[in-house]
Parts: sequence; structure tokens; C-alpha cells
Amino acid sequence: MLAAYFDCPGGPENLYVKEVMKPHPGEGEVLVKVSASALNRADLLQRRGKYPPPKGASDILGLEAAGSVAGLGPGCKGRWKVGDAVMALLSGGGQAEYVTVPEGYLMPIPNDMAFIQAAAIPEAWLTAFQLLHFVGKVQKGERVLIHAGASGVGMAAIQLVRLAKAIPIVTAGTQEKLKATAKAGAAVGFNYKNEDFSEKVLAFTQGSGVDIILDCVGGSYWEKNLNCLSTDGRWIIYGLLSGGEVHGDLLARLLSKRASIHTSLLRSRDKEASNGYQQSFTEDALPYFSGGTFPHLQPLVDSVYPLHKIAEAHRLMEENKNIGKIVIKMPE
Repeated sequence: MLAAYFDCPGGPENLYVKEVMKPHPGEGEVLVKVSASALNRADLLQRRGKYPPPKGASDILGLEAAGSVAGLGPGCKGRWKVGDAVMALLSGGGQAEYVTVPEGYLMPIPNDMAFIQAAAIPEAWLTAFQLLHFVGKVQKGERVLIHAGASGVGMAAIQLVRLAKAIPIVTAGTQEKLKATAKAGAAVGFNYKNEDFSEKVLAFTQGSGVDIILDCVGGSYWEKNLNCLSTDGRWIIYGLLSGGEVHGDLLARLLSKRASIHTSLLRSRDKEASNGYQQSFTEDALPYFSGGTFPHLQPLVDSVYPLHKIAEAHRLMEENKNIGKIVIKMPE
């Protein structure tokens, strides 16, 4: 089979398509013929040698995939049959023509949804769902500040906050991205490049601040985050795009607000926890992706690249120009 590959860490130019052995499903695993897989920041970090896959995971890039069941390993419990349209969050291996997936990791693709759209769901939407409901325990009426609002996770979080009857507030780096977040349901958005988002958030919330912050930026935002975090607020860090160093009296500031910091990495979760998130997401959120539902959830695809142009897809994400997900289409 064909797969995205790199021989040594480095830039996008190190990526190429390689013929590798097709995997065989083991005990309780399903073989999926991949139609599409979406790109994630973790793929860029792994390509640079900064985010190795977990022990036992495929070293092929790709943390999510959508396709059809092509085979069943021994011990499968009959939940799936050959030909079923499925999608999955993976620990690796999604950017290839075939991938093996534990049967409990598979989710059904909503009715009438194309594989391209479905590939944009697993990582971003499960991450946002897990952060909001399992880590942040979002409640009706709460205010949620979402950094990188036009990213895959950001656009998913906006819609899931609305579904929870809470209020999504976002930051983004261009007016075009802010318009896209407003269309997705953001109550208000601020351009972090030319506005002090903490002052704007406090003005919007009439001085009370936000109850939850979803933060993939890290170090450089710590002071502004604490400025606009409410008393007893929850600051959830799930990425460190600006690095992890903090210079200043973070703990005293945190203590004065009785606030809490939570951290989360979905890729390193154990199988039982991941299964719990997926089951809850499948029951509570997935039905809203089907036509005619209100509110209607919609994955946002920025662009689609064929597998042999995966280096171009990586370059686009590194330029931080995408709004929503970049999807990699497998050969027919």
C-alpha cells in the first residue's frame, strides 16, 4: 500500500509517498480502507522529530481517518461489517491506503456525509468534546474563551459550546478568520495581533471574565489569560504553540482567583479513557451532524490535497493560513 513517509526529521520537503506493507488486523481489530485523513499540528511536530508516536503505534503519520471496513480480525464482536462507512481517531497510521483500528475506536459516519467531511471530525471534534465536557465540565450559560478559534479544534469547540448552551468567545489572527468563527457561532471574536484580548474579553463580560479557557498557545498568553479568567475559572492547556516557559508570578495570580490549570493530550490517553470519550461523543454529539438537526454541527474543511502532495499540505498548515481542517485524499 502507499503511505506518507519521511526518513529523517526535518521540513515538509522530507515527506514522500512510499510503498509499505499493508497491515493485517490483529485480535479485536478492524482493517479500514482509508478514503481521507486530515492533517494535525501533531503531524508537523512528528515530522520535525519533536512528537514521537506512542509505544506500539504506527510510525506513519495521520491521527484520524475516514473510509470503509475492509476486513475484520479475530475476536471482533460483530459491531461492524465489511463495507461499513467509518471514521476513527488514531495513534498513527492514518495517511495511508489502509490502517488497522481497534473496533471500539471506530465511529459511524453520519448519514449522507462524504468521506472528506468525515475525515475532519475525529481529532478536532473529540479533542474539543473531551476538553469541554470531561476536563472543563462546561455548564449552561458559562463563557468559554477559545484560542485559535479558526483552527479545526477551535471551530469544533465553538459549535460544541453552543450545543451546551454556553457562550463561545474566540481569538484569531485575521479578520477573515474572525468572520469564519462568527459564522460558526462565536458570540464575539478578537484579533490577538492588534488587540489586547484580555481587555476586550473583560469589556464583553462586563468585568466578570470567562469561566473556561481552551488554550493551545501556552507560555506567551499566561498573563492575559489570567487577567480575563473569572474567579474559580478553569484554564485548560492542550498545546504549547508559543512554548512552555512562564516568566512571572503565575502561582500567586492563579491562587488569588482560586483558579485551576488543567492539561490534556488526547493522543497519550489510555484506551479505556479514549473509548469513553468516543462513546459519549457518539451518543451526545454525533446525531447533530445528520441533516435536519438543530443545532446542526458541521465540520469545516479548508482544503483537500491528494496524498502525493502531502508536503504542500504541511506547508499550508505551517503558514497558519487554513480556516478549519486540511484533508489528505487517498488514491482511488
